[in-house]
Amino acid sequence: MAAVAWCACGSAQSLKTGDKVPDFTLPDQNGQPFALHDYIGKKYLVIYFYPKDESPVCTKEACSFRDNYDAFTKKGAMVIGINGGSVSSHHAFQQNHQLPFILLSDSANKVLKLFGVKGSFGLTGRETFVVDLGGKIVYTFSSMLKGTKHEEEALAHIPGNP
Repeated sequence: MAAVAWCACGSAQSLKTGDKVPDFTLPDQNGQPFALHDYIGKKYLVIYFYPKDESPVCTKEACSFRDNYDAFTKKGAMVIGINGGSVSSHHAFQQNHQLPFILLSDSANKVLKLFGVKGSFGLTGRETFVVDLGGKIVYTFSSMLKGTKHEEEALAHIPGNP
């Protein structure tokens, strides 16, 4: 199991509604590069940062996104999970819980810092960003302990029928 990366992200300002989402490329759970710019304009994006694969709250959060994944796809949205875990940890997490969405490895916490996600309780932060077709952030939600609320809040802020 991968270690949790501590994030002292206080130096970066947290992104907020109306900000343009920063572009980045990270390896996915299969080690393949995922470039955000390839998806801007094609789908709404739900980008969620979470502290650790297989931890109780993170697992509930991921499974909540999994259980409602069809509602996201029907609205034309793509779900992307990001944390500092390794590619192999993400692959095992995805397989173990049959997660149908992409998990990205941000081992140096560079993207977490770009988004200004704050850490707490000695863990990296738990924050969700909804990005529209124009690449603008239309909603953010942050809660360390209410993991399943992230999916609910994100889905409610994507236009269209579920």
